[in-house]
Amino acid sequence: MQIAPSGYRRRVQQRNCPWLRCKRSQSDEERCSHIQRVWHANWQVYGIVKVWKQMHREGLPIARCTVQRLMRKLGLEGARRGKKVRTTRPDVARPSPLDLVNRQFTAQRPDQLWVADF
Repeated sequence: MQIAPSGYRRRVQQRNCPWLRCKRSQSDEERCSHIQRVWHANWQVYGIVKVWKQMHREGLPIARCTVQRLMRKLGLEGARRGKKVRTTRPDVARPSPLDLVNRQFTAQRPDQLWVADF
């Protein structure tokens, strides 16, 4: 792949002189340090919304989508809550409930037989 010499020199110059970069990349660099500081200060568990709110409390105006983009770029993630493991396999160690209805689910009159499944 061929690259124009002027484009290559411009890129090298931007890498060596950060003030030549566009305003967005300059502000991203500064904001990344703030995001990392907030994330590390809160035990690395804050997600996008909490980092965004904390930055606003500190007086650093930033959009939530910007925090999301920069956290993704930095590889930072908030802690996720674990979900309970639910299974349909019965535990063989526990005794089965007794059949109190004797498999007879019809009643002669109202309020004679109540059935519940736990």
